[in-house]
Amino acid sequence: MNLLDFLIAPAYAQAAAPAAGGGLFGGGLGGLLMPVILIAVMYFLMIRPQMKRAKEHRGMLEKLAKGDEVLTNGGIAGTVSDIGESFITVEIADNVRIRVQKGAIANVLPKGTLKSA
Repeated sequence: MNLLDFLIAPAYAQAAAPAAGGGLFGGGLGGLLMPVILIAVMYFLMIRPQMKRAKEHRGMLEKLAKGDEVLTNGGIAGTVSDIGESFITVEIADNVRIRVQKGAIANVLPKGTLKSA
């Protein structure tokens, strides 16, 4: 015994409580239920919507045609002047053309958007 034991009572370990059995999330196969539920929630809230957006983006890129007005991920707006296998040429001003990857096209703008701006 030392001087500190007079000021603070020593803490002793207690016996472990008996394991709770049964219940919805208890032992056995019920313990696997919670991770399965969490994976299902993450799929429906995060993974599925992202896959849907990616599918819509691929569909938009497949329908892209010469003369469409587009907006790139970098914020550059222009008119499609040439479409290749993986690159698109976008005319952003008179006789000013840039080549961007197809994946860099964020949106297809309605016709006449660039002329009205």
